[in-house]
Amino acid sequence: MEIEIATIGGYEEVGRQMTAVRAGDDIVIFDMGLNLSKVLIHDNLQTESMHSLDLIDMGAIPDDRIMSELSGEVKAIVPTHGHLDHIGAIPKLAHRYDAPIVGAPFTIALVEDQIQDENKFTVNNDLVTMEAGETMSIGDHTELEFVNVTHSIIDAINPVLHTPEGAIVYGLDKRIDHTPVIGDPIDMDRFREIGRDGVLCYIEDCTNANKKGRTPSEAVAREQLQDVMHSLEDFDGGIVATTFSSHIARVSSIVEFARDIGREPVLLGRSMEQYSGTAERMGAISMPDVDMYGHRQSVDRAFERIMNEGKENFLPVVTGHQGEPRAMLTRMGRGETSYDLEQGDKVIFSARVIPEPTNVGQRYQSETLLGMQGARIYDDVHVSGHLSQEGHYEMLDALQPENVIPAHQDMKGFSGYVDLAASQGYKVGRDLHVTTNGNVIQLVE
Repeated sequence: MEIEIATIGGYEEVGRQMTAVRAGDDIVIFDMGLNLSKVLIHDNLQTESMHSLDLIDMGAIPDDRIMSELSGEVKAIVPTHGHLDHIGAIPKLAHRYDAPIVGAPFTIALVEDQIQDENKFTVNNDLVTMEAGETMSIGDHTELEFVNVTHSIIDAINPVLHTPEGAIVYGLDKRIDHTPVIGDPIDMDRFREIGRDGVLCYIEDCTNANKKGRTPSEAVAREQLQDVMHSLEDFDGGIVATTFSSHIARVSSIVEFARDIGREPVLLGRSMEQYSGTAERMGAISMPDVDMYGHRQSVDRAFERIMNEGKENFLPVVTGHQGEPRAMLTRMGRGETSYDLEQGDKVIFSARVIPEPTNVGQRYQSETLLGMQGARIYDDVHVSGHLSQEGHYEMLDALQPENVIPAHQDMKGFSGYVDLAASQGYKVGRDLHVTTNGNVIQLVE
């Protein structure tokens, strides 16, 4: 069976992930993501009303025109998890393919929200949910399997396409976490079984490939957060926390520790309400009596209530950990809300800066504005959702793939993974395929 892999997006940057695998006449697309930095650099850009070709030209979504070079039929579009760099282009591109969108339940719920917000295109693809551990047939000779992984969002999976030539393992995004705060541990036993059966190709997320050691468990971040927040139990000023809205485990920990120190948590921001509200409706978490506000007027009224009743009684959990211009924390730093930041107030960043110039600059500006108002910054109370070098070593050891394709980085970001793979016997140009966007790699002729 002929096997081809089209590396469409996410092979020159962190973002806009999209990869297509052709096995015979059947094609499966993994991820359709957005490059957020290309959007955030523009002021007040409304992508919902934009044409896909304009977004392709500005580098915001994958250029899927290379799909015309693959001779087959797309049978499924498979997002690995609900982060926008993996699902954000679905409303712009999915309608081009007569194929269902297949994902884990939380991911599909977020995809549905994305489609409903779309103003330019009508997306009528069937939405199909599949749990980790389940499989479905793709054509007559291939099978799709979801393997449970741990990441900084719930319901993350690594899809595996089983073909007569061996398995194609799409390894974006994960960390090896045996003690997650929410959900099951990563299923390393299943990865080892797949490795013993034979892996033709492993496509791997290289976000932290240049970092030595092992990425800690979310349980470690929870302990760090508990230590910081409990140390502020006797503080009688304002405390504000920010984290990834999609990081349900982290948000739930902040909510819990806010109550431990006698403060009422309030979730503020559109994405904060969207992710946590969806997770609660689906039963993934339970946060009874936690107020969530997403619309601007509702958020402004919540800030007024906090100031009227005493900010020492509340702990707002807000968007803006990357310094996004329209996010709640950035507005607070600019003095555009009624929340009065004063000398000594605490701002907890339970997130690291995504290492991309736009984010780094925006985060610097946000922290500077907060500091000018007297806020004290608690930075990087966080662990990454991505593998570091020892995790990459463990995955290669478990899967023993015939071919490896680094993804989710630029050439500089690939370097650590290339060195690691080379130390394990892989060779660039032979079985280690360092590629860019818009290429097709033929693994089996």
